[in-house]
Amino acid sequence: MIELNAKTLSAILDSAVDTGIITLDPEGDVVSWNAGAERLLGWTEAEMRGERLERLFDAEDIKAGRLAAEFEDARRTGKGGQEGWRIRKDGERIWAIGEMAPIRDGDGPIEGFVKIVRDRTDWKRAESALHEETRILGILQRAGSALNREPDLDRLVQTVTDAGVELSGAQFGAFFYNVENDAGESYTLYTLSGAPRSAFEKFPMPRNTAVFAPTFNGEGIVRSDDITQDARYGHNAPRSGMPDGHLPVRSYLAVPVFSRSGEVLGGLFFGHSSVGVFSESSERGMISLAAEAGVAIDNANLSRSAQRELDQRRRAEAALRELNATLEQQVAERTEALRRNEEALRQSQKMEAVGQLTGGVAHDFNNLLQVIIGNLDILNRNLEDGSPRLQRAATHAMKGAERAAALTQRLLAFSRRQPLDPKPANLNTLVGGLSELLQRTLGEAVSIESVQAAGLWQVEVDANELEAAILNLAVNARDAMPEGGKLTIETANTHIDEAYAAVHTEVAPGQYVMVSVSDTGVGMNGATLDQVFEPFFTTKPVGKGTGLGLSQVYGFVKQSGGHVKIYSELGQGTTIKIYLPRLMRAAIDVETEKIGPIPEGAAEETILVLEDDDDVRTYSVECLRELGYRVVEAHDGPSALRLLERQSRVDLLFTDVVLPGGMTGAQVAVEARKLVPTLKVLFTTGYARNAIVHHGRLDKGVQLITKPFTFSDLAARVRDTLDGAG
Repeated sequence: MIELNAKTLSAILDSAVDTGIITLDPEGDVVSWNAGAERLLGWTEAEMRGERLERLFDAEDIKAGRLAAEFEDARRTGKGGQEGWRIRKDGERIWAIGEMAPIRDGDGPIEGFVKIVRDRTDWKRAESALHEETRILGILQRAGSALNREPDLDRLVQTVTDAGVELSGAQFGAFFYNVENDAGESYTLYTLSGAPRSAFEKFPMPRNTAVFAPTFNGEGIVRSDDITQDARYGHNAPRSGMPDGHLPVRSYLAVPVFSRSGEVLGGLFFGHSSVGVFSESSERGMISLAAEAGVAIDNANLSRSAQRELDQRRRAEAALRELNATLEQQVAERTEALRRNEEALRQSQKMEAVGQLTGGVAHDFNNLLQVIIGNLDILNRNLEDGSPRLQRAATHAMKGAERAAALTQRLLAFSRRQPLDPKPANLNTLVGGLSELLQRTLGEAVSIESVQAAGLWQVEVDANELEAAILNLAVNARDAMPEGGKLTIETANTHIDEAYAAVHTEVAPGQYVMVSVSDTGVGMNGATLDQVFEPFFTTKPVGKGTGLGLSQVYGFVKQSGGHVKIYSELGQGTTIKIYLPRLMRAAIDVETEKIGPIPEGAAEETILVLEDDDDVRTYSVECLRELGYRVVEAHDGPSALRLLERQSRVDLLFTDVVLPGGMTGAQVAVEARKLVPTLKVLFTTGYARNAIVHHGRLDKGVQLITKPFTFSDLAARVRDTLDGAG
């Protein structure tokens, strides 16, 4: 060890009160530590003797090997040294300039080192402040120059926000206008810098809370080293910080932007995830930037207002010239549009009136046909085999009655009074299943081609009614090709857009499945196309058609929520396209109906028949008794309920929907189930009413058999209802 015992040397060293003089042995351990070192660094000589100088350096300096490099320079060149922030005993930092020299005896080996340390903290801080002011001034000068050249308000405000981020050292910045938006939020986001706009989309705009109010009220700058610990931050501080998903903010700086008149135009807001980022110098710089921004925004608003007035005047002049040039044409176009709208309204009213008339007629016909078909059915089943003439007569009468029933069904379909039972269906499967039937129906002179789209969407439709509609179209197509031709049935996924729906107001835009039927026949002219869907309109000779085929298709499609469009030209054939709404929910497989023997009643099974038409009620009661059921009957709702109270057992209520006496069949069913909770209900009707049918569809869980029905139809439906759940 070096012996430094001379009192004179010690006194000299301690007299350097502004300079730390430290001696070290060859290994770098402290040997002496003067009073200047104690004043600068805080440790006494006793505390430091035998220690190493690493405790003065932070971890980054140690890792970088700066102290080791200083020793190496002293050994190699005779002089080492560096400057930097050094740690005092109390944890404070000073900016120290140090020199290191080796101690030798002449040219002998190194016996130790002497380390000189001087405090230059004040000088360093002054230098840093000057550098910061120079940096800020440069940013302000560039921003001011850009603002003076920028007439566009959007780019101007973005320039201010970008400059604020650079000036303050923020991670992101934003400019909020001091206005309410359409949602009633107080301050509207205008620009962002340093962050994507999506970072703010799910959060509401700032409101007049304690942390934002000073900026938008013009009270001054808000600067916080840790906003999450700031009382102004409200209920979030100090526990939870920013809301979930928000950009992290600890350091916070907000500056108001004033117009020339003193109005607060908005506020510049800056954030950083670290604590204590924003300084007084950056605050002063932001005040200058906000002042320049206010002037520039005022100028841009004035320019924009003047330009807007000029543009409005130019547009008004151009519009006036255009109006004068096209006034006559516009009047003609609007007159024609008004005529078309009036014609469409008259057509709609006519179709609705005809629909109401045909629906009412069909209702009365169905009750009459029920009596006719029912009794012919009984006659057919009970005629002896030895009466062939009578059997033929009864068979011919039944065929005529069935044709009349089919006509009434078409009338109901057109008037949209036909109760539908829609189920999920794939039109490719349905069209494929019709091919054989169509070939038999149309004959060999007509070739049939089926074009089925891959990946066809499902629809929800009454499959039986859709098959009947396609069959009607196919028969019409055959009649339009007397010399034979080609029939094409095609399916496709399609979309009806807003523009088409705007012209065809009865159509809703969306996804549809289309099935088209095209022929190569004679086609139709415009006058025929205008009337083609009207009931009883036909181009066929007398006795060759009823004029109900296309009207039935039209009514069924409309009742199913779809759209039907016809395209035709004389000599070029006809295409009819049916659009049915895509089924968006998952479809559930439905079991295929199985045909078997006529089901009969079990012992003691009791049915209450409620029907106001005496003849229909008589037929129904006889059929049910023949099937083996015990039957009681009533002609109106109140009498049916009284019967139900007296009966020991009733399994099924078979009721008409439309009844006299103020109660519908549906209302009777509700009251009946209060008396017998397990009671099954089967409705019958010749005309759909809102009691059990809404928007053309049976209510969920409702069982219905339409008039006219046959003995076998009634037997199967009653058995299904009794055996079904619920």
